[in-house]
Amino acid sequence: MPLAKRIIPCLDVDNGRVVKGVHFEEVKEAGDPVEFAQKYKSQGADELIFLDITASQQGRETMRNVVSNVAKVIDIPFTVGGGIRMLEDAREILLSGADKVSINTAAVKNPELIRDLMSIFGRQCVVVAIDAKKNVGGREARSENSDQEYWFEVKIFGGKTGTGIDAIEWARKVESLGAGEILLTSIDADGTENGYDINLTKSICDAVRIPVIASGGCGEPKHMLEVFKQTDVDAALAASIFHYEKSSVGRVKDYLKSNGIEVRV
Repeated sequence: MPLAKRIIPCLDVDNGRVVKGVHFEEVKEAGDPVEFAQKYKSQGADELIFLDITASQQGRETMRNVVSNVAKVIDIPFTVGGGIRMLEDAREILLSGADKVSINTAAVKNPELIRDLMSIFGRQCVVVAIDAKKNVGGREARSENSDQEYWFEVKIFGGKTGTGIDAIEWARKVESLGAGEILLTSIDADGTENGYDINLTKSICDAVRIPVIASGGCGEPKHMLEVFKQTDVDAALAASIFHYEKSSVGRVKDYLKSNGIEVRV
């Protein structure tokens, strides 16, 4: 029997409030993270992801008090990312109630951190977030995309800074270093509500054996159906569709189940 696909609401948090942007820009406030967490848990969310989206840019730690308050009202797996730079940061977040930590900028700057986290906390606790943007130049050797006019570049510091790293090669590397899961966000699709980047998602899923969470671009349940049908992704993450009540987790799951996707209901 196939593993059930997971539906994961995402709380992008800035200064203690849930926000939502487009292409990682034009951020608007959406509400209180504790209230959202309670709502999504009651709707049947499989997991919850909390990203402190400005912690790395501002060079500060994740807001542990907010993490702790969210953790108190849910009993589903809870991943927290943003501002985790070293083992001690990860330990504090896990002690605050998170089940997994997500690292992005810190992983690029110090890849051995992935191995260290895995060694101490276990592979199941380590999520590496990859924020990728389509790039049409600036790289001569495109081993994966030699027949295409573009490649996907890993971006850090909340999508603000390019790295010159190919996202597919980076996905393979983080898997080899001990990541238990990849949270893959298409910056091009983020906030557009036009659907996930199927090409990017499929490329990453085909390159690794660990679970991949698709993120960026979900505007309706149909988009989740498309990403599950067309790629081997393990989970679909969304924000706007749930925050602005265009649909609920329950309605999304009913729709997916009626279209042949195995979900927990």
